[in-house]
Amino acid sequence: MATKADAQEFRSGFVCFVGRPNTGKSTLTNALVGAKIAITSSRPQTTRHTIRGIVHRPNSQLILVDTPGLHRPRTLLGQRLNDLVQETYSQVDVIGLCIPADEKIGPGDRWILEQVRKMAPKTEILGIVTKIDKVTKEQVAMQLLALSQLLGPDCDVVPVSAKAGEQTEVVIDLLASKMDPGPAFYPDGELTDEPESVLMAELIREAALEGVRDELPHSLAVVIEEVIPREGRRPEQGEMLDVHALLYVERDSQKGIVIGKGGSRLRAVGTNARKQMEALLGVKIYLELHVKIAKDWQRDPKQMRKLGF
Repeated sequence: MATKADAQEFRSGFVCFVGRPNTGKSTLTNALVGAKIAITSSRPQTTRHTIRGIVHRPNSQLILVDTPGLHRPRTLLGQRLNDLVQETYSQVDVIGLCIPADEKIGPGDRWILEQVRKMAPKTEILGIVTKIDKVTKEQVAMQLLALSQLLGPDCDVVPVSAKAGEQTEVVIDLLASKMDPGPAFYPDGELTDEPESVLMAELIREAALEGVRDELPHSLAVVIEEVIPREGRRPEQGEMLDVHALLYVERDSQKGIVIGKGGSRLRAVGTNARKQMEALLGVKIYLELHVKIAKDWQRDPKQMRKLGF
């Protein structure tokens, strides 16, 4: 396998994972970084920002850019997400095309590959067969062969299970081998360059998307209003943050879905998000959530700016 640099040289560069919804892109990002910095969901367009996760190794540093999924846009928001994706594709060093081991390669996969090659014709593509823990070794081998035939002889393919932690180091080593020699972009130990408020908003949105109907995911936006350190805590109690967040939807019916009967669903969202935020930040969190309506915000440039898009 050809490499761009000698094994002893420090190498660094940018990687982006692409694929259909639910092919394991964000899960793989989190597994390689070693911390949850990208939210995961089976819903299309779950990721809305380019979140950078940083992988540190003695001889390399990889910056993984988790992007919104490429799709055929139906709204202004959808178009802006696609523009964001196109910009990212043209700037990274390697694009990893993720294909799950338990699903046959289909038209959606071929369309994404076609778009990637059109948007970033000079960027190297690595084929990644994900979710190998779900199938037999024979099925993994067949999927690797099918992906290799799709990409052509010049592209490497590699199997991985982010969930089981199988082959993750192989993926890191292979990606690093494709980078040019260069310095570390981020200090050792830094796992992401995203502001904490963005990560907190994403974790709340992930919890709110759990188990909802198809119409809601695209209409849901989360804004962190304020984060205030709790005063008067004794040293043995540890640090605590008061976090106030607003969940925006487009219609009354969606507001009812998010809140649930007697507020039960919103309380569950708060509990789940709070646990994830505490794990991420390493401090106690008091989380207060409110739901508001921003009518048809996905089609309104002014409202989109207000919501951070």
